Amino acid sequence: MQYIPETCVWELTMNCNLRCKHCGSSCSDPRKDELTTEEALKLADELGAMNLRWISLIGGELFLFKDWDLIVKRLSDYGINICIITNGTLINKRIIHKMERSRIVNLSISIDGIKKTHDKIRGAKCYDKCRKAFEMARKEGITTSATTTVIKENLGELPEIKNELIKMGVPYWQIQIGLPEGNLANNTASLIDPQDIKKIIDFAYEVNMQGNIMIYLPDTIGYYTQKEAIARQIATRSAKAPMWDGCNAGIRSFGILSNGDIVGCTSIRDPKYVEGNVRKRSLKDIWEDNNSFAWRRNLTAEKLKGKCKTCKYVSKCLGGCSNARLTSGDIYGENRFCAYSAAMYAAESK
Repeated sequence: MQYIPETCVWELTMNCNLRCKHCGSSCSDPRKDELTTEEALKLADELGAMNLRWISLIGGELFLFKDWDLIVKRLSDYGINICIITNGTLINKRIIHKMERSRIVNLSISIDGIKKTHDKIRGAKCYDKCRKAFEMARKEGITTSATTTVIKENLGELPEIKNELIKMGVPYWQIQIGLPEGNLANNTASLIDPQDIKKIIDFAYEVNMQGNIMIYLPDTIGYYTQKEAIARQIATRSAKAPMWDGCNAGIRSFGILSNGDIVGCTSIRDPKYVEGNVRKRSLKDIWEDNNSFAWRRNLTAEKLKGKCKTCKYVSKCLGGCSNARLTSGDIYGENRFCAYSAAMYAAESK
């Protein structure tokens, strides 16, 4: 087969105990048609049969899915490496103990500012709970990381957040940008400017060169700048800098929504990009369908618009993160959050 799946992001539930200002999927209550435990276990068997290497489990808040540990155990039995992404507020010794018995290779907890800022963005006094969660995980030998969604309120706090994470003993840190979707679509004043991407790349480069904590830059940040390449190389401990080679959605990865809908990426959840539902078709059948993920599998440089279309890297980059392009209103639109595009806009505004 032409496309071999390696990883996926599985949203176990939309249920969440927080109402974060920047939540890209506007999580609140569970969907009325979320998969049952039995259906989720069956899906875990399908994932195991497809020999995936890595699965990230998310919510909502995934610990609100009653039998999350059964899903984790089933995936672990297939030898799949698991990353859990959580807001950290529900973690206790019982949950930590359940994680110890599985193949959880990373526990990622969201930290979105110093204490005052984090609690304000998350709409609850929860920073200290996150700090305690890191402490419990570290004592039990569970590898942890932090995830920060950058908006205007916390952009200037990145150095202070770094110092706090180092004090907490957190070795890895993903810095991602908030995009105008979900709750942020109604809070656009909090969006960073495209020109701020350079500040984030410069910061990641400097921090990774120091080596006290490793910053991982996600698909939304790039592409092809020298400092970004070096920052990625250091973080991944690669012999040479890993280069962006186009969006992985429908190519090597996919997303599962809590009702069993299959998408190329869990950030792209418009019904027009749903490829099928596991209640109606097997996951393997959806993945191997020649008509699935056509928006990505059939993407060519000629289909892109704006500055992406004329960029010298377009044939390799294909517009960077597909979700970042989609926030322009068109999946083939230009990616204004690309470092090159931002630089061009900055030059034009002078």
